[in-house]
Amino acid sequence: MTRFTETRLLPYSAEQLFDLVADVGRYPEFLPWCIDARVHSRDATELVADLTIGFGPFRESFTSRVTLDRPRLIQVRYENGPFKYLNNRWGFTPQTLPGGLTPGCVVKFFVDFEFRSKLLQGAIGVVFNEAQRRMINAFLKRARDVYGIPGTDPPARGVPAT
Repeated sequence: MTRFTETRLLPYSAEQLFDLVADVGRYPEFLPWCIDARVHSRDATELVADLTIGFGPFRESFTSRVTLDRPRLIQVRYENGPFKYLNNRWGFTPQTLPGGLTPGCVVKFFVDFEFRSKLLQGAIGVVFNEAQRRMINAFLKRARDVYGIPGTDPPARGVPAT
């Protein structure tokens, strides 16, 4: 069993962070070890997607059913692939940042899984905590890239000059 939990107060709204995490199809653009993402179905409350992860000589694909409770919770239920089980949750709670002027959000991330393969489980176990921190940091960088640095001008969105 491999488990990781992290809670952070971030300077983005719950809606912004929810949308960023729920945009599974874009994971290969910014998430370490995510090689491919295919969303099979999606509506306002649920999506089904295949993710392919790779690190070193390992490459594995899995299917998940993701419940979307915008903007509070994203719950991942594992359906098929290399895991014995996979539990993953993202919680988003609005909270004003210190100083009382800027809205923010407390993000609670939880993942718990075990690979069927003892070799794969052993390989990830060595680097798991660092890998999770890199993934969290990739989401933070993505938030800055998409929404800008709070208190500064937002990033350009490719609007044509007039």
